[in-house]
Amino acid sequence: MMETDRFTGMVRHARRAGHLVIQSRMGFGELDRMRAGLRAVRDAGPFTAGTVTLDSYTRCHDFTAARRALREHPESLNGFPLIAHGVPAVRSLLEETSSPAFPVQVRHGTPRPLRVLDAMVRAGVDATEGGPVSYCLPYSRVPLGQAVREWSAGCELLARQPVPMHVETFGGCMLGQLCPPSLLVALGVLEAMFFQEHGLMGVSLSYAQQVHPGQDREALAALRRLADERLAGTGHHIVLYTFMGVFPRTADGSRRLLAESVPLAVQGGADRLIVKTPAEAHRIPTIEENAAAIAFARSVADATDANGGPEPTSTGLYEEARALVDATLELGGSIGRCLVAAFARGLLDVPFCLHPDNANRARTTIDARSMLRWSDAGGMPVTAVRDSGPLTARRLTELLTFNRRRFDSPEREPLGSPA
Repeated sequence: MMETDRFTGMVRHARRAGHLVIQSRMGFGELDRMRAGLRAVRDAGPFTAGTVTLDSYTRCHDFTAARRALREHPESLNGFPLIAHGVPAVRSLLEETSSPAFPVQVRHGTPRPLRVLDAMVRAGVDATEGGPVSYCLPYSRVPLGQAVREWSAGCELLARQPVPMHVETFGGCMLGQLCPPSLLVALGVLEAMFFQEHGLMGVSLSYAQQVHPGQDREALAALRRLADERLAGTGHHIVLYTFMGVFPRTADGSRRLLAESVPLAVQGGADRLIVKTPAEAHRIPTIEENAAAIAFARSVADATDANGGPEPTSTGLYEEARALVDATLELGGSIGRCLVAAFARGLLDVPFCLHPDNANRARTTIDARSMLRWSDAGGMPVTAVRDSGPLTARRLTELLTFNRRRFDSPEREPLGSPA
């Protein structure tokens, strides 16, 4: 019988107890500050998970710059320089903070992950995140084929470890916004299948909150259904991210957005929620702000009726996502090879993504019902709606700031503080 990884075990325990697992996206340069941040999140309430987000130097393999920054001005780092700190220090950090009741996930953002993953496993990390598409197309110009090869080797490295590893696909969060849910669902399922193909049995599938609660509930249902169909034999769960696009400028607007994402997770059947803070539009959040956001989300989750909320829309999202998955797999060969071929042919196409291996022909719009839809399908087997006109710079700005304007609206009632 397959041994359950620690992250999956904790999520299952929370599910049996009727609770949502809540997690922040936190990373600091200094070791002591990172330790204090993990402890603050752990102490913010039950059923929380910790995060160590790596810095941009490490993500880009500029380890010399990461070491220099750590030595000269560690407060300037926008995340945790895992390799610069060294394996013994990171192992000690995890031993002091993580436990079966408080698993810690390392997020790295690296399209070429092998060296980072090797350092992780030597330091005792047992949960991470990413994917050959979702960590390549938005963040780099690394050829997709190269990313697939490194992720293949990296997943096989993780699968060989004596302690079961957990990997979360970031496919449901491509570019953060303006990517219709059917493609997010399809990419999440395909990356999770890629992990399984390379020997990983503990996976999770992400989806980022978009602009319409009913459509997001339909997307979560489609993701769960496709995952159950395509991932037999894996321990898997669903993760929702609070909106990752242009964030509200006001504290009230940010809290309103978070207060909408929590019921979406509870009522949409997600097992884990990645939260943001009111500081997101302006700067990297402090330890105290991360802990306060988790406590606020927990209070909203505890007050949410799991059987309430807006009805899911019925727009054929499951069928569209399944068509994208099937069209990719029909290309034949390994899933990694299928992904490379699907992007080369435009069968998968992330709108507004400028990576050289992405066709960038597909376009999207927010329709009259405030739902995110395809306005141009490019070469994908999906249905586009008739849009009102050309996509001008002004129209694109309106689409990008849709949630900012919706939640910052002065017509909305103020919300209480998350502190």
